[in-house]
Amino acid sequence: MDPDILQNAKGHPNGDFNDYGPRFKQLKITDNVRELQTVLRDKGTSRGDFIFYADRLIRLVVEEGLNQLPYRNCEVITPTGQKYDGLRYLRGNCGVSIMRSGEAMEQGLRDCCRSIRIGKILIQSEEDTHEAKVVYAKVPPDIENRKVLLMYPIMSTGNTVSKAVNVLRDHKVKEDNIILLNLFCTPQAAQTIRDRYPKMTVLTSEIHPVAPNHFGQKYFGTE
Repeated sequence: MDPDILQNAKGHPNGDFNDYGPRFKQLKITDNVRELQTVLRDKGTSRGDFIFYADRLIRLVVEEGLNQLPYRNCEVITPTGQKYDGLRYLRGNCGVSIMRSGEAMEQGLRDCCRSIRIGKILIQSEEDTHEAKVVYAKVPPDIENRKVLLMYPIMSTGNTVSKAVNVLRDHKVKEDNIILLNLFCTPQAAQTIRDRYPKMTVLTSEIHPVAPNHFGQKYFGTE
């Protein structure tokens, strides 16, 4: 893993956070990444700009998520007839979005992997108890044999992601075959996910005590 691209989620300029382990990874905070995060948190950002900057940040997270997938060595012949030793993805990857905000990340994944299969999980909270319940799940029938890129942009408590991971485990997906792609995560959610699923890989752009929970409404125009 290139240390200039990813860093373990260890510490943060906004707080003294714990080390969440080697499977919890954070994008390196460059000026470019911090600008994207700032625009998405700014209440004055127009919806058009919000979508544009969100798609940029999503693409960065997706690209790094793909680095977590397995590759194989291969040899190709260049147009000049030369041999080139390269890499190709191992077959058997898929995406799963947690509806609805996770669907904002689907196009970014398709832009990088044209033919990738994408499943969906819908989790809603009961109005009276606020308990999260699985309402709908549609995943590839052979998902237990695949690496799964689970997409959910905002983690405040980790409970929704936990429900989705349990759905995947019910479909016999191994915990270490799940890679969570996330944009913003609170320390509470990071700790919850690390404690419950220590073998799952998590990739986020930021760990911060205040999550931009308006993300889904702003992105889809349902404010």
